[in-house]
This record gives sequence, C-alpha cells and structure tokens, in this order.
Amino acid sequence: MTARGELLGLLQVSALGEGAEDRLNQSRDLAMAIADGMSLALSNIALREKLRSQALRDPLTGLYNRRYMEDSLERLVRLAGREKKNLSLIMIDLDHFKKLNDNHGHAMGDAVLRETAAAILGSLRESDVACRYGGEELLVILPDCTIEDAAAKAESIRERIHALSGHHGTSISASFGVSSMPLITSQMTDLIATADAALYAAKKNGRNCVVLAEVKKVKAPVQQAVSDESAEATAPAAELIQLVAAE
Repeated sequence: MTARGELLGLLQVSALGEGAEDRLNQSRDLAMAIADGMSLALSNIALREKLRSQALRDPLTGLYNRRYMEDSLERLVRLAGREKKNLSLIMIDLDHFKKLNDNHGHAMGDAVLRETAAAILGSLRESDVACRYGGEELLVILPDCTIEDAAAKAESIRERIHALSGHHGTSISASFGVSSMPLITSQMTDLIATADAALYAAKKNGRNCVVLAEVKKVKAPVQQAVSDESAEATAPAAELIQLVAAE
C-alpha cells in the first residue's frame, strides 16, 4: 500500500481450498480498491499527526513551543491551585550562545541546542513539560514538585549540559533560575517573572549555576493603640495600618 510515493504497509489476501486461484483472481480488483482506500486513510492520519506536531513543537530541538507552554502552564497552575499542590518552574539560558555561534558557526550552535534539549529530556519525568521559550532560552514545568526538588533537578541538568563541552571542544554551560508555587507566588505571570529574575541573578553570579527565586516577605501590619476616649484617633490609625500592609 503506497500513497504520495511513500510505502505505508502490505495488504495480503489469501484463499484456501479448491478453486482458490480463481477466487483470488476474481477478487483482485476489490482488493486493489481496498488497498488504495486504506493507503489514503493511513497517509491522511500520518499527515494530520505531522501537522499537529509542527504546530506544538519547535522544529530544531523537538521541545514544545512557547504557545504550547503558555497553554500548559495556565492549565497546570489552575490544577495545582485547586489541588493545593506544588508547581515549579526552571528557566534555562545557554551562556555566551551568541559568541558560540560567531566563533564556531550556526551549525554547531544548532547542534548544541539539540543536544541540550536531549540532555533536558533525559532528566525529566513523563509528567514534566520542556519547552523552547525563545532563542537559546528554555523552560521546564515541573508539576507536583517542590522548589528544593526543582533545584536538584536543575543542578542535574546543569551538569549534563556542561558535560557537552568535551564533545564539542569548547566551553558549554547554562544558567538556571528556579521558582515555585505556592511558596514564591500563586500567579502564572509572577511564576515566570520570578524564575526569570533568578536566572538574571545566576548570570550576574558568574553563570553556569542555579539560583532560586527569593521568597517575598510580607510586612506585618503596624499595631497602634487607640484610646477609647479619643474617637478621632481611630480613623488615622486604621489608615496607617492599611497603608503599611499594602506596601
């Protein structure tokens, strides 16, 4: 069975007993029609799956693309909030990637990106989602994962990426920013922003390292005694408490 010049399979028709050859000859046209129909159906299924993959995945690395990442992260954040579970995010950026392209060519840069993607996928669970966020920046979503476990996972990936240096004969490394909910934030946009801020801190700290997002400290409201005999002091005190708590 073939379609669009591609071999898709084999349809075998057989007959037994007396007059088997004659029966096979009589059914030849029907068998050919069935084979043609099945070939077209299989080809359409394969084409649909290919188009679906192209719509969801980055063609170079094979990781999910940014659009899929945003849809998945929004769904997983809602799920984690509803089930009161942890959700962690790892932001990854290859160090000095422009310099790598300039010195060794884009072909090598593409190879490093593909091998980096493979190193990331080799460290993840089936439930984790790895995406190409843009350029040399990658992102990993870790459902039901604490920030401590995410940091350990990031360190494992960092070591795998750094090990690519020996294969290519040049220094290859990446910086990592890790954030988590509900410890750091409960909002999807803040989860990405805090992971990105931690990644920027990793760059400032010399690159090739893992930095965790800072836990925001909530200021306690100022307690101010209000005299029962002074009703006029009540309103200013309440305003002071609201302003300090909102900072």
